[in-house]
Amino acid sequence: MNSKLHAVCDGTGRPVRLHLTAGQVSDFKGAEVLLADIPNETEEVIGDRGYDSHKIRQSLAERNITACISPKKNRKSKPPYNWHLYKKAPSDRKHVRKAERLATGRNTI
Repeated sequence: MNSKLHAVCDGTGRPVRLHLTAGQVSDFKGAEVLLADIPNETEEVIGDRGYDSHKIRQSLAERNITACISPKKNRKSKPPYNWHLYKKAPSDRKHVRKAERLATGRNTI
């Protein structure tokens, strides 16, 4: 059985909220739970292609939050995103991977 760990990180890349879903569950489900509770002062959200949906982008736009989400390759009209900001995200993911190892017991402190 697989699982996915979805995370909301602060400005320094540290996870502040985690949500675990089954591996076969769409990334949209994890995003709905986490994005519902992000602070109002949030200016931008960085997400990978798994979170590229009109519904997620619309939800963020309604809250005046910039979506920096890489568009899926099969998307016909590709929305713009800040490529440089998006490329910074992999360095932030190391904190999420560490939290995932600790949460699932695959790493000891």
